[in-house]
This record gives sequence, structure tokens and C-alpha cells, in this order.
Amino acid sequence: MRLDTLHRAETPEGISLALRPAGIVARVLAYLIDFAIRGALLIVVAIAMVWMEAAGVGLFLVSFFAIEWLYPVVFELSKSGATPGKRSMGLRVVMDSGLPVTPAASLTRNLLRAADLMPAFYGIGLCSMLLRPDCKRLGDLAAGTLVVHGDTVSLHGKLPPAAPLAPARLLTRQEQTTIVACAGRAPRLTPQRFEELAALARPVLGDAPVKGTPNQADAWRLLGVAQWLLGHRGAGGPSIQGGSDGHGEQGTQGSQGGVHGQGGQNSADGQGRDNGAARQVDVRVGSGAPVSRKPA
Repeated sequence: MRLDTLHRAETPEGISLALRPAGIVARVLAYLIDFAIRGALLIVVAIAMVWMEAAGVGLFLVSFFAIEWLYPVVFELSKSGATPGKRSMGLRVVMDSGLPVTPAASLTRNLLRAADLMPAFYGIGLCSMLLRPDCKRLGDLAAGTLVVHGDTVSLHGKLPPAAPLAPARLLTRQEQTTIVACAGRAPRLTPQRFEELAALARPVLGDAPVKGTPNQADAWRLLGVAQWLLGHRGAGGPSIQGGSDGHGEQGTQGSQGGVHGQGGQNSADGQGRDNGAARQVDVRVGSGAPVSRKPA
């Protein structure tokens, strides 16, 4: 089951892009803004040519064609890749590959607005957008173009706030990196998509009680483990002290012994030493510091 409408594209350089197609509401609002701008331009042209009589009528018809059909082409071929209406809604026109739109493609998609207009009020174009997950009208299908949200996104944004949770087991460096990277993508993913990703990490998230449905609980646990890996600890979590000699000393509140880390060797300092001594795991993800935790 598809939970989002992301359009995957790969550039000639082998870079994978995730494009977010614009929906009907955003595109209709952008069209209304452009329609108002074109109408204002036509009024100005009509006022300027009213005194030219017959010649003015001919010039007005030429201006009407240029404003109605070439207005979008000029702006789509600019650096922004969007008309003023689309730019105000944060949209832009690109090729299916994610590359900037070409002159031929822009001309094709805009001249075929005549087909999208039929039978009236963009009936065919609206039906085409409703039936396709990428929200393309006939002009986009013929030209191989896509209208997408053009906002700049951060692949690793700031993590949403969550209560720190220790993982269910010791994690490898790759697992730590993956969890933090997934949590950083939470702000730009749909809730359902993020819950799907969190469910994949369920074996390492533990079963700490969290409010919400099972999928929502997995999402909150993933955020909590990511916060824990980045060194954000709760009141009962491990305390970290750094020495000037480059070695780290870690202690867990409420325990009788301490765990000292030096050059990857572990020593347990308490009232006794046995085979169940605490093990040390080196967590160095992002800005996190070395942390020791005791297995159950």
C-alpha cells in the first residue's frame, strides 16, 4: 500500500531525488493568482491601445495571445522555473528526471492547455490530475514534466523532542547511524511513513510503555532512542564525565560500582568483580559521547 506520493528520479550523475508532486489545491490557487496577473496586464494593454482604433484591436489580439500562452513559458524557463503564482505557492516545474524544464517541454505543456480546458473549466485536466498519483494533466504527460513543491529540504533536520530511551540491546555503529538518520527525517515524512520505518527498528527499540497505538509507540521509541544515542539522557540515565587526559569515566546513578573506559578496555570498580561485569559500548553518533550501559 502506497502511503505517500513521492516521485523518485535519478539524475545523470547518479543522484537519487525524491520529488513531492503538487496537489490540485496548490495548483488551482497558483493558477488563480496567475489568472489575476494576466487579467491585469490585459486591462493595461487595452487602455493603452484604445485610442488606436482598428490597429489597436489587432495589437490587442496579438498581446492577448502572447500574455495567455507565452506568459507561463517565459517564467518557467527562468531561474525559478515557475510563474509568479506557482512561486507564491512554493511550486516549480521540472522534467520527470528532476532537471530544469526545457524550452520544448514548456511550450508543449502550455500549448496543450487547450486540450486540458475541454469541455469547460479545465474538466479533462482536473480529471487527469485526480486519477494520477503524480497529479499530471495532459500537457504534463505529453511534455514529460512535473509540478513539484520546490522548497529546500534538509535530509538530516533537527530531531523532534522526545523522552530519551535506552535501546533494547547493544547497537553497532551502523545501527546507531541508521536510527539517528531516520529520526532526523521525521519532520519531512508523513506520520504513516515514519511509523512504517519505526516498525522496522522494533527489535532494537525495546518495549518501554508509550501512549498511542502500537505503530505510534514505535515512532516515539525511535525518537527516544535517537535522543539517547545523541547524548541526551534523562535524570536516571548514565552520567558522563570527561577527563583532560582523553579518557572517559562513566557512572550509573543508583549503582554501587562505576565503569571506567580507557583505550577500549573495560574495568569494573565496585565491591566485587565477576563474569557479569558491565560491558562498555562506544557510541559516537553525531555529537554523542561515549556511553556505557549494563545488559539486563
